[in-house]
Amino acid sequence: MGIFRNDDDESRQARPRRVIPLLPLRDIVVYPHMVVPLYVGRPKSIAAVSEARGGDGQLLLAAQRHTTQEEPGEGDIHAVGTIGTILQHVPLPDGTVKVIVEGKRRARIRSFVQPAPFFCCEVEPIDDVDARGLEVEALARSIRSSFEKYVKLNRKIPPELLNSLAQIQSASRLADTVAAHLSLKLDDRQRVLELENASERLEEVYGLLQGEIEVLEVEGKIRSRVKKQMERSQKEYYLNEQMRAIQKELGERDEFKNEIQELEAGLAKKKLPKEASARARKEIRKLKMMSPMSAEATVVRNYVDWILALPWNEYKDEKKDIVEAEHVLDQDHFGLEKPKERILEYLAVQTLVDRMKGPILCLVGPPGVGKTSLGKSIARATGRDFVRVSLGGVRDEAEIRGHRRTYIGALPGKVIQSLRKAGSSNPVFLLDEIDKMSMDFRGDPSAALLEVLDPEQNHTFGDHYLDIDYDLSRVMFVCTANVLHQIPRPLQDRMEIIQLPGYIESEKLEISRSFLVPKVIEANGLRPEHVEFTDAGLLDVIRHYTRESGVRSLERELAAICRKVARDVVKEGVDDAKKRRITPAVVRKLLGVPKYRYGQKELEDRVGVCTGLAFTETGGELLQTEVSVTPGGGKLLITGRLGEVMQESANAAMSYVRSRAKQLGLARDFYSKVEIHVHVPEGATPKDGPSAGITIATTIASALTRVPVRANVAMTGEITLRGRVLPIGGLKEKLIAAHRGGIDTVIIPKENEKDLREIPAHVKRDLSIVLVEHMDEVLARALATDDPGRFLHAGDHALEEIYDVSARSEPETELPHPAGVN
Repeated sequence: MGIFRNDDDESRQARPRRVIPLLPLRDIVVYPHMVVPLYVGRPKSIAAVSEARGGDGQLLLAAQRHTTQEEPGEGDIHAVGTIGTILQHVPLPDGTVKVIVEGKRRARIRSFVQPAPFFCCEVEPIDDVDARGLEVEALARSIRSSFEKYVKLNRKIPPELLNSLAQIQSASRLADTVAAHLSLKLDDRQRVLELENASERLEEVYGLLQGEIEVLEVEGKIRSRVKKQMERSQKEYYLNEQMRAIQKELGERDEFKNEIQELEAGLAKKKLPKEASARARKEIRKLKMMSPMSAEATVVRNYVDWILALPWNEYKDEKKDIVEAEHVLDQDHFGLEKPKERILEYLAVQTLVDRMKGPILCLVGPPGVGKTSLGKSIARATGRDFVRVSLGGVRDEAEIRGHRRTYIGALPGKVIQSLRKAGSSNPVFLLDEIDKMSMDFRGDPSAALLEVLDPEQNHTFGDHYLDIDYDLSRVMFVCTANVLHQIPRPLQDRMEIIQLPGYIESEKLEISRSFLVPKVIEANGLRPEHVEFTDAGLLDVIRHYTRESGVRSLERELAAICRKVARDVVKEGVDDAKKRRITPAVVRKLLGVPKYRYGQKELEDRVGVCTGLAFTETGGELLQTEVSVTPGGGKLLITGRLGEVMQESANAAMSYVRSRAKQLGLARDFYSKVEIHVHVPEGATPKDGPSAGITIATTIASALTRVPVRANVAMTGEITLRGRVLPIGGLKEKLIAAHRGGIDTVIIPKENEKDLREIPAHVKRDLSIVLVEHMDEVLARALATDDPGRFLHAGDHALEEIYDVSARSEPETELPHPAGVN
């Protein structure tokens, strides 16, 4: 703002036209009697100032029409300006000039004399028409009173200005002084300058002054209201509220209204089900009536955002080319025939039926066999999106169905969140580790999955947060689990269970050759010319350095070999390094002492030692069973960390042997004079299951009769008290273990004959598989005796051979006590 000098009024006599330099002004209008500093930087303007200083120091100060114009022309400058005198001239280091000018009187441009090197124009001074009378006096008093009020509202103006204003008697000068101190737009300032009549000028200034007072009063109200709100929030909150309040007072469209318009536009574009569309419209209507800063508005806005973000009725086109799908599945995974076959069946039916409910599969198998990666391959083969949710450790039912909106920070469940992430309503949805869920006071998540995984219910899945039915019927759910018994029975009933057994040795070898070796060679920066894995070397790693169902540990061991090879390659030079062949000897050198041993058959027939077949998570194993008979009081001792079921099998085997005492050539009360110790080696390893029943019975019979068991025979089967042999599981893995261990003959239950179809052809070709229904047949084939027929009696009728001591009496035979078998 400028300062006004209190010198006497200029002479009001009209002056003749004169030619003076012109200084165009930006963002400012200079009034008569106004002293103001100006910073001059444009070359033309600096030249005009220099010209004025060389003369009488006067120049015309006129405002530009457009403040952003750097080089204004003659038509870009207002015709009315103020003749000013240069009071001070200060050159600045950056080449610009600071001048202090004083406005003298109004003047009108009549013509431009020269445009360069600076504007020079012919001007005609304008006489101020000062007014007198009651109306002018009333206007002057009103302006002084209103300006006093303005000064109180606007703290930027010093109160001392009121004293200077009271001494001004001229109506024209009073109007100019007040106008100079108002926060007016450039056009309003110029309009005041162009008014020649003092009365009209007073009236114009009075109107502008009243408008500024109203604005300041509104600002005061806004400041007062925001100050109250600031008591419950921080400074940033205050600034945001002030901005919103200003927008509200000015009647402009604020951010909140823009958000509502965006939601309405999104709703108009989105194809929603009828129920979802009606709910979204209702919530938007409710949102319009809320305060934008209320907590409930945020909740409603988030809810509508979730509705609009979900892929309602948006389905991705599926690939129905069975040949291509089969190629993709085979390319990603070796083996796993059952799940691959099921996926191809689904695609075949999908080709014939326009709409089909998505299958719900549950892949059950040990860790590392490719369950999770198979889900990704299914998505790639079918052309669907893929989403994965890990259920391991989930204890809260709301993780599946979401929280109700009454809770702070409520969100939809994992199912709805994953569909939003997928962007389609028919993805491949992998529920990983479904057997690792638990429950607590917050609910049972497995119960919430009953609706998700039920094809008859999931087309109207209800999430607690959305509270709108969502169609999941076209989602392909793939669940994974390590063990089946930890999944609740109702949940099992809703899924198609596909068992994925652990990889057998031949499959691991093929996976290593085709998948793992190229992968680890590339991952460790090697090339095929640097390293070559032989089949014997791979088998040595599989047998002696890993014990698992999958291939994760195998991949780690192969990577360890590649790292050691990479170190040697770097030492010798990448281009000069010789090729390493990974043989068993090289494996032992690089990986050190073998970590595991795998079962081998006995080298000779032995008494009280029999080879059984076990099925573990890491595959099949040969399980040696030993029995020692020592003098004692009829006690049966069982060791080897056997589980409850296996101990019961040992007791059942002992009862069978006692019932067959006569056929075995034993005294009727032989058990009362001996102590029988059943032991299964590798005592640190837990063992359980009923399939060792016939093995234990054979071992006990061998130890008591002192007839050795054939070393080339292995067996598996559950035994009953009557001697019947019942079917078992894991036959494929057990027979492969027997083949690997050098066994020639394997005795299996007759009822497992149907499972032989799954056995590899080379295993069946090399093994002699004996199918039995009764324990007598097992003894006849397993014991190395010259008269195997003596064990083949009446089967279930053998119990009739048990005699009552009170009815029959036979001479007791002293039973020799053979030494314990190690």
